[in-house]
Amino acid sequence: MELDAKTVLLTGATGGLGRAIAQALADRGAMLVLSSRKGPELEELAAALPGEGHRFVVADLAEEAAGERVVAEAGDVDVLVANAGLSSGGRLDRYSEDVLVSALRVNLEAPVRMARAVLPGMIERGDGHLVFISSLQGKVALPRSSVYTATKFGLRGFALSLREDFAGMGVGVSVVLPGFIRDAGMFAAAGMKAPAGLGTSSPEEVGDGVVEAIERNKAQVEVAPLLQRVGAGFAHRHPGFAARVTRRNAGKIADQVIERREG
Repeated sequence: MELDAKTVLLTGATGGLGRAIAQALADRGAMLVLSSRKGPELEELAAALPGEGHRFVVADLAEEAAGERVVAEAGDVDVLVANAGLSSGGRLDRYSEDVLVSALRVNLEAPVRMARAVLPGMIERGDGHLVFISSLQGKVALPRSSVYTATKFGLRGFALSLREDFAGMGVGVSVVLPGFIRDAGMFAAAGMKAPAGLGTSSPEEVGDGVVEAIERNKAQVEVAPLLQRVGAGFAHRHPGFAARVTRRNAGKIADQVIERREG
């Protein structure tokens, strides 16, 4: 799909990844409908992007039926980029009910419901694209992240299966898997650097990955250095062995992130 003059609904637009994705899409001539919880930041972002006609919808996707409301307010869209996500962490037995519900709803339920809401129009026009921002944790299990990892595994599986349902109907579906990101994401939020030796990617590279997924109708785009991609592939095929190798250090890093974010 060519993005010029297409209308794109982007969730999680005011985060580090969201801003980079918005910029990349606007640079290709798309008109954005931006969504997040932060009204003033949405207004600023819409005004700063190149091109005209950008709009925004303020919504908290942790609230029941918020995803469907965003779709209704956005109107007809050619592309949905489901980017909003919560970096929830910790052992499951320590999750509060509110945090559990919010993580499942924002990371998985809302994207599924929003996809269902935008699909009828795309099917009728015979044209459209859905992009889901998962993570390399959609392939790798790590300690202290059972809920987050479940949502990212689920989102990846949902996207790849949905793609098969609409193959040949003019509606493309892609999943984008970022690895460790500098200047955005859970490490940036915790004021930490990503683990040394594995490399990082920039938010702008994720934005480019989203554009590539749409324009080339790619099933999956991994945005990460080679070592991370190879490691994730190995862990996906050999989860038990990979866990034994990484358990100690991965658990320590996860505990540090949680402590920093909650401290």
